[in-house]
Amino acid sequence: MRGAIAAGHPLTAEAGARVLAEGGSAVDACIAASFASWVTESMLTGPGAGGFFLVHEAASARTRLADFFVCVPGLGDGPRASARMQQVDVAFEPDSSQAFSIGAASCAVPGAPKGLEEVHRRFGKLPWRELAQPAIELARAGVEITPAQDFMHLILDPILRHNAEGRRVYETDGRRYQTGDVLRLPALAQTLEQLAAEGAGALYGGDLGRRLVAYIQDEGGGITLEDIERYRVVWRRQVRSRYRGSEFVSNPPPSSGGILVAYGLRLLDELGEGGEPGSVPALARMIEVMREQTRVRSGKGYAGCLRRGGLAAELLSDDSVREAVARVRRSAPGEPEPGRPTGTSHISVVDSAGNAASLTCSLGSSSGVLVPGTGIHLNNMLGEDDLVGGDERAGERLTSMMAPSIVFADGRPRLVLGSAGSVRLRGAIMQTVVNVIGHGLPVEEAVNRARVHLDEPIVQCEGGEDVDRAALDGLDRLGYELVRWRDRNLFFGGVSAVEVRPDGALAAAGDPRRGGHGVVVA
Repeated sequence: MRGAIAAGHPLTAEAGARVLAEGGSAVDACIAASFASWVTESMLTGPGAGGFFLVHEAASARTRLADFFVCVPGLGDGPRASARMQQVDVAFEPDSSQAFSIGAASCAVPGAPKGLEEVHRRFGKLPWRELAQPAIELARAGVEITPAQDFMHLILDPILRHNAEGRRVYETDGRRYQTGDVLRLPALAQTLEQLAAEGAGALYGGDLGRRLVAYIQDEGGGITLEDIERYRVVWRRQVRSRYRGSEFVSNPPPSSGGILVAYGLRLLDELGEGGEPGSVPALARMIEVMREQTRVRSGKGYAGCLRRGGLAAELLSDDSVREAVARVRRSAPGEPEPGRPTGTSHISVVDSAGNAASLTCSLGSSSGVLVPGTGIHLNNMLGEDDLVGGDERAGERLTSMMAPSIVFADGRPRLVLGSAGSVRLRGAIMQTVVNVIGHGLPVEEAVNRARVHLDEPIVQCEGGEDVDRAALDGLDRLGYELVRWRDRNLFFGGVSAVEVRPDGALAAAGDPRRGGHGVVVA
């Protein structure tokens, strides 16, 4: 096999599979798929996004993590944000809505083009220009809206068509794009061609960057030319934890997702088997570990410890784990934690040489700010209450919940995965790891299996025909306050995962909740 790839859209996965078939590496395929996702999942990711890229080299047995998440704007002497963030209501379900903060004042300094270029420079095999070609073709030809994307366009419509430029891009015949419509992005195609020809410098110090800054400042945002020109990719030491004889490797602080997943898996490892997947004991144990994660995230000094460092060593120490296991066994209550949908895309790749790539990028819930003539939709990370504490300084990285991850067995990748889903992505990743590594389920079944999410004091329980309702009744009798969903829903995350099975065979699964897709390249 030449490799396998899983992503959030069939055409995203196929772009990466095309590169694998042409002899490209896992990193090449991941970059090509990421470019393609800017077109196929333009409401979730793009050149205005930030993210994290986890790379494993089989030959050297080294694993590296590139942090190209967004930065707080305001460096230099340029104008400061003069506009206020605008509030829009997004209906995640028909009978409820959530307020989102968008507009130019919500836009942080993007890092995606710079990050992809830096990873390619270090680890790429095929020419940079070739990796952008599938995305350019898709942007010009157009992408048919799938049912899963129809739902995303529906819930994000107040943001996507917030202003005139958004309506020009995301409106057809006076309405939003729907299933079967073909969305063409010619301006984004031109931007992709410019990035392919000139590299990321076209944005970070070049013409694209000047156009972006001029527009943002006209709209009252705070991104300056110095913010763009001084943006740098940061290479970080990964967080590591053990689970069932395997090693879990993920995104470290100042992001929170990877360390909390690592912490949860370590607790589950110490607690031992909790019964068959979907059973009352297994579900209750998972919920209590989620409660412990919530307790940590709500704790005093948590945000400061993320920024200063040291949180991973503190949380994963033997003493800390012993104390947490005792709390879990006592079923200690936690503190409320907000949950909200978000725009994030994940890609996982393994190639024939055993190299692995795990990439997560996000626009937040997107800002509704599209730079005219470029197709660049900017993030709204400064408007995400879960990420912003109010004491951040210009040039500082924001924290994130994204957690591109790899599980190693005997030093080789066994499972490459990550997820969309804001605060719910860590639960989606943790439950997928438990399903594959702990319970031995095939990756396709592990990704599709119903999930739970603790939103204190409520336990959100995903629905579907295969859900064991008797098990949920058992949780009810134990005193858990349940909300039972009728079916699967993208609220519970969007995992993309590649499994290297014990016999060396590859399998890939994109989350059906988000219209994901997996491809094994023979």
